[in-house]
Amino acid sequence: EVPERAEYLRVIIGELQRVVNHLLAVGFQLNELGAMFTPMIYAFAEREHVLDLFETVSGARIMHNYYRIGGVFGDVSDEWLTRCAMVVDRLDRKIDEFEQLLTDNEILIARTRGVGAMTWQEMVNYGISGPMLRSAGLAYDIRKVEPYSIYDSFDFDVPTQTTGDVYARYLQRIAEARESVKILRQALARIPQGDVMALSLIHI
Repeated sequence: EVPERAEYLRVIIGELQRVVNHLLAVGFQLNELGAMFTPMIYAFAEREHVLDLFETVSGARIMHNYYRIGGVFGDVSDEWLTRCAMVVDRLDRKIDEFEQLLTDNEILIARTRGVGAMTWQEMVNYGISGPMLRSAGLAYDIRKVEPYSIYDSFDFDVPTQTTGDVYARYLQRIAEARESVKILRQALARIPQGDVMALSLIHI
């Protein structure tokens, strides 16, 4: 059985990855729509802060390979947790900036609203899942439907949109990034002391 502290660390690493992946997806989306570089570079800048955290705990920035059978690669220091909390605060502010720059931008709206719209039934037929599926209105998130790890101990919502178009997919990723920040704050506030590898595996 994975120790509780390791479960918290898994959640923290996973949700940090989720936030930056959503911001990068938005950045690349805007790049394709003609907003050359700015949103994408903003997203990459935030990713660097997260990758610094990953590098500290695992020695690698992108292929960090931190999870292990029975726990995680190694423990983190109190200093790392403090730095992580600062990065989470920064991400929260940067999500606000993304919304201020983009959500009501008339060019973004004109080029995305009504474009590529699909119902969630059509998406299911095509094997589409994740934020795209939720952007069409289906509140299906495996962390809620079949909770794994310790996700059932966190207070977070499964946001959805209704139209399933490109604009809704943008809104969905912003909303999900906010929920990840909510999870991260709870995890950092409650992470317990203890082992980070199942005792039965430590000497193998």
